[in-house]
Amino acid sequence: MAGSYSPHVAELFPHLFQPLDLRHKTLKHRLNFGAHTANMSELGLPSDQHLGYYAERARGGAAMIVVEPVPVHRTAVLTRGNFLHESDKVIPGFRRITDACHEYDTVMIHQLYHVGQHPNVANSFEPGWSPSGLPSYHDSDGSHQMSEPEIEETIEAFAQAARRAKESGFDGIELFAAYHALIDQFWTPWSNRRDDRWGGSLDNRVRFSAEIIARIRGYVGDDFIIGMAVSVDPDTEVALSIEATAEIVAWHDQRGLIDYVTCGTGSYFDFYKLIPTFQYADMLGPPFAAELKKAVTHTVVQAESHIRTPENANTVIGAGQADMVSIVRGQIADPYLAVKAMEGRPEDIRPCISCNQMCWGRRHHDYWISCLINPSAGREFKWGGDRFTPADESRRVLVVGGGPAGLEAARVAAERGHSVTLAEASPHLGGRYHLAGLQPRRAQILDHIAWYEGQLAKLGVEVRLNTLMEPHEIEKSGADVVVVATGSQPTGSGFQRAIPHIEPIPGIESPNVWSVEDVMGNVARPGKRVMLVDDIGHWEGCGTAWHLAERGHDVTLITPHAEPGRELVAPAAEWPVRVTFKKLGVKVITDAAVSEWHGDAATVVDLRDGEESRVEADSLILATCNTSQTWLSDALAQGDIEVHTIGDALAPRRAAYAFYEGRELGRRL
Repeated sequence: MAGSYSPHVAELFPHLFQPLDLRHKTLKHRLNFGAHTANMSELGLPSDQHLGYYAERARGGAAMIVVEPVPVHRTAVLTRGNFLHESDKVIPGFRRITDACHEYDTVMIHQLYHVGQHPNVANSFEPGWSPSGLPSYHDSDGSHQMSEPEIEETIEAFAQAARRAKESGFDGIELFAAYHALIDQFWTPWSNRRDDRWGGSLDNRVRFSAEIIARIRGYVGDDFIIGMAVSVDPDTEVALSIEATAEIVAWHDQRGLIDYVTCGTGSYFDFYKLIPTFQYADMLGPPFAAELKKAVTHTVVQAESHIRTPENANTVIGAGQADMVSIVRGQIADPYLAVKAMEGRPEDIRPCISCNQMCWGRRHHDYWISCLINPSAGREFKWGGDRFTPADESRRVLVVGGGPAGLEAARVAAERGHSVTLAEASPHLGGRYHLAGLQPRRAQILDHIAWYEGQLAKLGVEVRLNTLMEPHEIEKSGADVVVVATGSQPTGSGFQRAIPHIEPIPGIESPNVWSVEDVMGNVARPGKRVMLVDDIGHWEGCGTAWHLAERGHDVTLITPHAEPGRELVAPAAEWPVRVTFKKLGVKVITDAAVSEWHGDAATVVDLRDGEESRVEADSLILATCNTSQTWLSDALAQGDIEVHTIGDALAPRRAAYAFYEGRELGRRL
């Protein structure tokens, strides 16, 4: 087993790190890595990328890993990276993964799924099979009502998938009955309108899941775990209530059909709570898990959904809300979360910021997943995990700029044994990332920056704040390597992609024009009525508008897009933003740009027809693309020192790419 228990771990986590019996296996503790689609298959087969990804979390101490779902049938395909359905070709690849993870005493489970009426037809080219042929909530298509032979075919498909799982070395399977997938659709009266033996009464509606489980047990025998994933969506009237869900789970428990149940939140009706961003409260799932725990006698209950830390997990178990806990994004962000907690050093855990940008955000685009703050995620097979080998020789490394790229480059270089100095011109670390952490509900970013401060101190990195490094000072510093991570600054021109022929915007030199950086840095003094031009469609504009509205400003957001926060669609954050804007009275003008600022009003152009209107405001705030700060790298280019430019200093982009470049450079210095 990776790691060892700290002498005071019982004081820190008296409940979390206790063993737990689960059918024929004993979990070494109660902190698990639950199911999610990593989307890394190669032609439908488990890949080296999968092997590296899951083995790293096993090495990091996860007690149980639920490997991402395999579609059980041709009509169940959901993503480009799904595993092959109905094929024994997957068995050797899965055996490599289970063998590797079993070396760390990790219980290995495989999730089996069919999403019923909500498929991705663009990937499957098959109709969605469902109980009653209702419309999909994944796209605009309808679905096909299953016939009796098709129900039988699907039951057998689940059972054969479980048989493959056992032959692949898995210790059990988890049936996907969450989020209003196929099993859940049979359970739910709204989606099960059948009048045959598969619909109507409770016994009829649960017949589908009961038949699947009985068929599976016939193939796999007694020494095999059968779990079930469910979710609760209390804000959707047609979804199963917690009371109805508890009744169904209890029905299975009373008959000894399932060994554990894991309870999440949200559904296809309200997708945003499936993987809740920082906009939602922590610990969404545990109250519902607690209701299930009251309803069962034998079934082990797992809680999930926005349980972010080992401290949270310990509290859930200690309060009796669940027997075990799944933390997924936290272990994507730091695969050694469990080991670090077991070793009594939770302060070393890289804290997830609940942004969804590179995990669910990349999955939304049907890419393999990664992590904004841990670029090793998905690259373990190439980079050797979230670990570092010592450099061949120690060098003196000077990092100029303490934003995401500079912080990560400094940390990794120091981890590898280099002597590192980090110079930051401002009085605090983080750069524009720090300003993002000052937006509403985004303080997890500040926690992440504090983590860097602690890690750099432990690694002996010399951090110099309020230090602007001039080229001649760098040349005299004695550094062997200089990393330029000086970031980017607002252009100040008001350039908007929709009207590229207008630059700078007339009136932009007015004293009541500010950047979002000015606002979040508390430099701006905007008036009561604020117009915010958001040419980016991400948190720069939306988060600043939220910040200003909370402070009593009347905010009008101008966007060229059809909705505010277009770039927040992928991480499932745009709808909560729009709800917040409605509550705070933020006015949004879509399909528009500002062609002139008059000091007390703007000329707003309707991009659909060119019609202009005058919109009054006291201040103009700009969320537009920045310009790289290249003066230092340009000045050093002709010198003899080895120079590397990374992050926004190379090109203004999202923080994920800055962390990536910092990690990648630090690994090869």
